[in-house]
Parts: sequence; C-alpha cells; structure tokens
Amino acid sequence: MQGDAPKAYFYLDPYSRPAEKRGGAWMAEVVGRSRLLAPAPGAAPGSPRLPVAHMVCNQSPPVDGAPSLMTFREVETLFHEFGHALQHMLTSVDEGLVAGIRGVEWDAVELPSQFMENWCYDRPTLYSFAKHYQTGEPLPEEMFKRLKAAKTFRSGTMMLRQIHFGSIDLELHSRFSPGHGESVFERDAHVAQKTQVMPPFPDDRFLCSFSHIFAGGYSAGYYSYKWAEVLSADAFAAFEEAGLDDDLAVVSTGRRFRDTVLALGGSKAPEKVFELFRGREPSTEPLLRHAGLIPAGA
Repeated sequence: MQGDAPKAYFYLDPYSRPAEKRGGAWMAEVVGRSRLLAPAPGAAPGSPRLPVAHMVCNQSPPVDGAPSLMTFREVETLFHEFGHALQHMLTSVDEGLVAGIRGVEWDAVELPSQFMENWCYDRPTLYSFAKHYQTGEPLPEEMFKRLKAAKTFRSGTMMLRQIHFGSIDLELHSRFSPGHGESVFERDAHVAQKTQVMPPFPDDRFLCSFSHIFAGGYSAGYYSYKWAEVLSADAFAAFEEAGLDDDLAVVSTGRRFRDTVLALGGSKAPEKVFELFRGREPSTEPLLRHAGLIPAGA
C-alpha cells in the first residue's frame, strides 16, 4: 500500500503439484508498471497501471490437516524469489520498458533476490517464524548455529568453482577461436590452473554439459552469478553497519534500499543505482566476510 491506495498486486502459488506444475521456483510479471498503458478501471486519471507479480514455488504442501512444514532451503527460496517480486512491485518508474525488473542489466538482476536470502540467517528475522507448529517452541539455538556453520562449509571451494565457470565462459566467448590450435578442453584446463586447487582429470568433459553458456542464455554472462553476490552482500552490509539490532536504523536503511535498488528498475545503470544506495562503488569485502574467508572484524 502507498497511503490508502494499492502500490502493486501479488499472487503466490507456493505448493508442489507434480502432476500439473514443473519443478523449481520463479517470479514473473503479470503486468508491469506503466503510465502509457491503461490503468485499472476506476483509477484516477493520469495514474499509471500498477504492477502485478506472481511467484511460483514448489514447497512442501499441507498434509493431513498440518500446515506446510517448510525446509530451510524452501524458506531461502521463498525469500529469494520474493526479492525479485519486491523489485517488480516497488518500482517508481512509469516507463514500462525500464520499470521493475525490466531493463535491469544481467549482472545486477539477482541483487534483490540474493540480498533477501541474508535475512534467513538474521536471528531476529528467522526466530520471528521458526517455531514448532504445535508447541510454539522456537528453533533450538544449536540448530541455528549449525545453519550458520553450514552456510560457510566449503565456501572457498564453491567460490573457486563459480569463478572457474565464469572465467572459462568469458575465455571461450572472447578469446578462443575454434580450429586454431588447442581444443576447448585444453583451454579449460589452462584456465583451471588459476581457478582450481587440483588440476582436472585429463578426460574431464564438463563443458559438454555446461548448458548455461551454450543454450541457457548466459553466454559471456555466467560471471553475473558471482558479481550479483558481491552486490547483494555489500547491500546487506549496509544494514549490518547501521546495526541489525537498531530498528530505527534498519528502517531508515531499508527505505533507502527501497528508494534506490527496488524503485529505479532499469531506468539507471546498475552501478549508478548501487552508488546511490551505498554512496560508493561495490566492495568485495562483505562477500568474503559472509563466506567466512576473512575474519569478521577485518
């Protein structure tokens, strides 16, 4: 709501239905915000058409009268997809082609979604709903510690894996010429010298199944996964710096996030939007800290 008037509309289809619904989770627009296209009947003259988002998940359905008992991964997925929905719904841009999620450059489109995942590990946020559905008993403290520890388990290995994928993608799409000496597999092994602790097996043919960069729309763009993590971690760091225990500071920082990252859509270049929010260029330090790869106090 914006005052007494709706700001956007939202539909959620949360539960798995294997017989009629594909797997995975996604957010998509029904319509986007636009001043050019007709608003809803009864809307004030000159008002824009309001955005409508729908979000689809495949979480555990209610069974035998019990509510949906979501896994932690399902909670993360719900937060992730709702980040996309927030960017679509809270846009302040009236030009439809760059409103909401439209026109956002590829390497920043995952910023709001990955940003939202951080709140799953924020103790007050998680404990506001992580309770036994019958007794109301909160999540045991030991289990919360395990969730936090699992987040950074082998994080260095996973980061090197993503860096390798992004590096070989850029290498093949910018500097590799088929039929001129080495094969794609030899080039992959060459890149692995910088990105892997152990060399790949000589018969490694992972590239044959790397559909993201050959058939999935991420050609020369796979790096965007890791870069979006840099942006999202740095964005969440703004809340950490303000003080996660300071409600007024969190609200103030949240409004600034809403008025920049969530509001401006594709109307400005992502680096400009980020700088409006953070007051500086992105830093890799928060991502490394969140991954446990540098001390928390560094």
